[in-house]
Amino acid sequence: MKEHKMNKSKKSTQQKVIHLQEGDTVKQLIDKLDIKGRDFLEKLASDGLDVSVNDIVDEYLSQKISQSFNLKIKISTIEEEMKAQAEKDPQQMVTRPPVVAMLGHVDHGKTTLLDAIRQSNLVRKESGGITQHVGAYRISYKDKPITFIDTPGHEAFTQLRSRGAQITDIVILVVAADDGVMPQTKEAINHARAAGVPIMVAINKIDKEGVDLDKVKQQLSKEGLLIEDWGGDTVSVEVSATKKKNLNELLEMILLLSEMEEFKANPNIKAQGVILESRLDTKKGPLATVIVQHGILHRGDPFISNITYGKAKALFDENSKTLKRADASMPVEILGFTDVPTAGDIFQVVSDLETAKKISDFRKSQLQKEKGPRPERMTLDQLFQKMEEGEVKELRLVIKADVQGSVEVLNDLLPNLGSDQVKINILHSATGKITESDVLLASASDAIIIGYNTRANQKIQDMASNENVEIRTYKVIYKLTEDIKKALKGMLEPTVKETYLGEAEVRQIFRISRVGTVAGCYVRNGKISRNAKIKVSRNGEIIHEGQISSLKHFKENVTEITKNHECGISLEKFKDIQEGDLIRAYLTEKEKLE
Repeated sequence: MKEHKMNKSKKSTQQKVIHLQEGDTVKQLIDKLDIKGRDFLEKLASDGLDVSVNDIVDEYLSQKISQSFNLKIKISTIEEEMKAQAEKDPQQMVTRPPVVAMLGHVDHGKTTLLDAIRQSNLVRKESGGITQHVGAYRISYKDKPITFIDTPGHEAFTQLRSRGAQITDIVILVVAADDGVMPQTKEAINHARAAGVPIMVAINKIDKEGVDLDKVKQQLSKEGLLIEDWGGDTVSVEVSATKKKNLNELLEMILLLSEMEEFKANPNIKAQGVILESRLDTKKGPLATVIVQHGILHRGDPFISNITYGKAKALFDENSKTLKRADASMPVEILGFTDVPTAGDIFQVVSDLETAKKISDFRKSQLQKEKGPRPERMTLDQLFQKMEEGEVKELRLVIKADVQGSVEVLNDLLPNLGSDQVKINILHSATGKITESDVLLASASDAIIIGYNTRANQKIQDMASNENVEIRTYKVIYKLTEDIKKALKGMLEPTVKETYLGEAEVRQIFRISRVGTVAGCYVRNGKISRNAKIKVSRNGEIIHEGQISSLKHFKENVTEITKNHECGISLEKFKDIQEGDLIRAYLTEKEKLE
């Protein structure tokens, strides 16, 4: 009897567990309790909490309510709830296609290998011959789909390769037979192991003379990858991407390993996936590539991804073909985000747009609480004060890039190039073209603007020139880092400064035998000089940069033509001039970056 009373007493003091989803209000909490709303609020007021039924239950409020009512409140994200729901019932899980990541050292042939498998031509699209972004592509082999992720091999893209390994089912480690195991090869192995992903090895470039395959396998064994024909359990296929040799064998092994691993997905929940890459398109707006992991994504679905949300206005495959739906393991580009999402974040379909907005607003408010108020002016004042006092020298940068993944890489990479004597301070970084606000920020803070795979239009260039702001654009990351290192050492190569001369409008085109194409022009302002360099723009976009081959006033050769006069202009190595084009003349001079 005594023991029974003790158990009863213990049960009465046991905390009740209430499960809430982030963004839920006090009213939704009250609905889950056996208590009147008025009594609930009065109790909180007596404990010193001024709360309304419309207040959102955040971590702080949940702790206070838990103390007042002897509750245990668990707040979970919608992504956590949906994932738990997806994996709750094994009977609902179905087999899905594998997601395969190509990892390895730079120039070992990852993209060329994928290019050969797809019979496409991805390599020509890459700047400097190296992959700059993460791409996802689907192929079909023996009527079975396989999704490939092509990740950059350059050392600066450790973060992107890590992300590739974490969302993939199988890693194919591409090792060049003529080069062997290199630093980023080892790095890729570590990423795959950290993610618990099975590794296959593709020994590439076996068509080259003098390659020693046993040496490569020996190097792999030192890294803990013992190849099957050496008595180990690591699958290895010897291939040649350029000769398209043994590609079918590689695909066969992928399908075999997939059958053994039995990759599963639940098609019966709202779609969930991972943002693989994101970018800001000047015409379409924010876009993101998503790998679907559970559920089926439909056009028109509302969604949330961290603090961004939206509605899937359009779905595209890797060839920009529109889709109505995307199944598990399928890569899809989505149009409809309110802002550019962050690569690596979870993508989650929700019931309606209002729910998505509510969750987004809640997360933004929580983020703002963590960051606190932004001391915008104070930061710059403190910065200038430190420089004047000689405490620290800084190279200030404004970073703009074409995709979010590149922004993240540059944010991680560039500050590490600094030293105790000279710091690198990234004032602002974002995706998209270089804008007026970027120039104004750089001007106010004496910063340099770095454009990576993005550029500034002529209006922005003129504004930067007037504000004495330098804009440097790059297509290959190692050239960017080389220049930053030189700048830090005061050894940067002279930059080219443009001095504007004038502008002429093309009003008529003449095709003259033995002479070629001559543009009949009217000088709208300034002057056009025979020795000047020119930029031809059409509809606001620069389509050609070069030099003048001849400048005539009527039939006479002249050295320059001034404002409000007509002239004939022939351009070197450019015949596609059209009526309405603008020819901008300028001179260049070299100047050192201080």
